Amino acid sequence: MIFVFGSNLSGIHGAGAAKYAAKHYGAVYGVGEGMSGKSYALPTKGINISFMTLAEVKPHIQKFIKYAYDHPNDKFQLTQVGCGLGGFRKEEIAPLFINASSNIYYDEAWKSLLPQSAQFWGTF
Repeated sequence: MIFVFGSNLSGIHGAGAAKYAAKHYGAVYGVGEGMSGKSYALPTKGINISFMTLAEVKPHIQKFIKYAYDHPNDKFQLTQVGCGLGGFRKEEIAPLFINASSNIYYDEAWKSLLPQSAQFWGTF
């Protein structure tokens, strides 16, 4: 599975799931969005780790969803992007994935917020 984590646009993977991705999944420092190694950086914070609004995060989520649709043979292990250091609540972020590709697997903490057809991998 490709590990999908909340990142910042500067690609500073110094804490949380981003640090884990750098250590275990080949996330590259300086790559704040997209694939590197066996991970996908999904920005939920801005340049220099600044906070982003939900409206600013949404296009990055849509870009990731399109990437997942365009790569149907890959499986994506999505963490609770934006819900830790990003400062958002799961009730704000999870609904943005309701119509996402079926090859995305979600953290079980989002189970009550997504359709029954969604697939889950556990809690990070």
